[in-house]
Amino acid sequence: MNRPLICSSLSAALLLLMPGCESSKKSEPAQKAAATVPAGGALSADGMVTTASGLRYKVLTAGPAGGKSPALNDSVTVHYRGTLTNGTVFDSSYDRGQPATFGVNQVIPGWTEALQLMKPGDVFLLYIPSNLGYGPQSMGAIPANSDLIFQVQLLQVHGAL
Repeated sequence: MNRPLICSSLSAALLLLMPGCESSKKSEPAQKAAATVPAGGALSADGMVTTASGLRYKVLTAGPAGGKSPALNDSVTVHYRGTLTNGTVFDSSYDRGQPATFGVNQVIPGWTEALQLMKPGDVFLLYIPSNLGYGPQSMGAIPANSDLIFQVQLLQVHGAL
């Protein structure tokens, strides 16, 4: 994990969680990827792309060119860290030291949408509004109606389930 790159790219709320982070320049591939706006998205001043659904994401690291994005019925292996907007970490495959594998269509709507925009090697920062997360339902340490922030690294696409 490239801690300085992550720290320079995260929102101010997340920076409070990571003492000792110093800002650094983004890699050239990350700069180019962050400047690319997909059809139907809008790029904000902070480099976040907002999709029509309200999902916000920022490309922290771009994977190799030519990688294939997963389809709705594919399964993927990812590393991720999920936090509430106040910085509380509620889940992290990084902390467990074990990536997770699941179906693209078996996760919250914000993840399903974001995963289909990614290719292997990509690392995205996701800001998922509550309606694309768990909505009015609380889920463990996640209170009802919580917006969620994830760092997601797509490691591998496995194909249809």
